[in-house]
This record gives sequence, C-alpha cells and structure tokens, in this order.
Amino acid sequence: MKLALLGGSFNPLHIGHAMLAETVVTELGYDTVLFVPAFIPPHKTFADAPSAQDRFNMTLSFCRNSAHFEATDCEIARGGVSYTFDTVQFIIDKFKGILTEKPALIMGQENAAEFDKWHRANELVHIANIIIARRSESERVIDTAAFENKPTGSYTGGFDKGELVFPHAHVLLENPLLPISSTDVRARIASGKSWRYLVPERVFQYIIKHKLYGYR
Repeated sequence: MKLALLGGSFNPLHIGHAMLAETVVTELGYDTVLFVPAFIPPHKTFADAPSAQDRFNMTLSFCRNSAHFEATDCEIARGGVSYTFDTVQFIIDKFKGILTEKPALIMGQENAAEFDKWHRANELVHIANIIIARRSESERVIDTAAFENKPTGSYTGGFDKGELVFPHAHVLLENPLLPISSTDVRARIASGKSWRYLVPERVFQYIIKHKLYGYR
C-alpha cells in the first residue's frame, strides 16, 4: 500500500484540503491519504478552535465519504506537542508489512520553507518521502486578523521566504491553487457571511449541528 500523510489543524477541514488529497491519489498513485489532525501544533497557537475531538470528528466524517481517505487521532491520543517525526514513526510501525514504500508526508510550500526548524527534520526526510504542495496567500476580502493562528518561536508562517529552496529529495505537486484557508472559513462563519461551499458537505453539517466558530 502506498500511503501519504496529510497533517494539520483542520480547523476546519475545507475543500482545499480535499482537493489536495484527491490530487495525491489521482496524480501520484497513492492508495490512501491519511488525515492527521494535530493536538498541539509545535509552530503556531490557535486563534479560535473547537476541541481536538471536534476537529477530529469533522475530519473523520469527511473521510468516511471516500475509499481513499482515512483519518487517525493518533496525535490527539498521544497528547502533548504533535511532532511529525513521532507520527510518521508511529505510522511506519502500525502499517509494518503493509506499506510498499516509505510513507509520504504532504506539506505546503509555506511549511517546506521553514522545514529546517522542524523537530528532527534531518531524520524525518530519511523515513518519509516528501510531497510539497503549491500554496499561495490569497487576498482577503474580509478582515480575518482576529481568526488567524499565530506562528510561535522562530516561525514566520513561511510566506515571506520568496522562491522555495528545499534541499532534500521531494516531489513538487502540481495541485490547483484554491484561494481558501481555514482562517477565511472561520472568519466568514463568525461574520455571518457566505461559506456553505468552502467545506465538504459533512463538515458543513457538523459545524451547523454543533454551532462551531460562532455559527448562528
């Protein structure tokens, strides 16, 4: 089995995440994309987030709609800071004998730009294949400042680096650039603006049912 990991806050999961995962399956031939919601991200603080269980439940409800997508709460169950190296090692051990090659790690170019700051980064590139997805910062049509996650420590968010230089072996994914972010979704929900088709149907229904992100 060819397995790729897509980690993140998924706060909430939106159609950009869905399209990215579908591209990895369709264009790179992966059997499964495993969505991994973080418990405590090591490089940012949440501006506005429901419980980790809610974020996982939204992600899981979306994955149930696809034969190629799965979700794991391994980082939530592990607790503490969610280091990707620990997660990849966990997945390697869990799927030992099933994986046909090293698991792949999907990351956006803004994360790749600061990869050298990751926990055990030099070891991580030896146990996982790297897939870098193109990303762009969209122009905001509404004020999202109050809803943006804040980089911590020496992290900048990665979009101020100019052209990406990634010194490790990787695949650059030719994924479509969708001008959408979880920050924008949260801001739209809280502001009472349109957001219906920015998230998958099951995520939309979950947010409404549980009145997340200030939904009224």
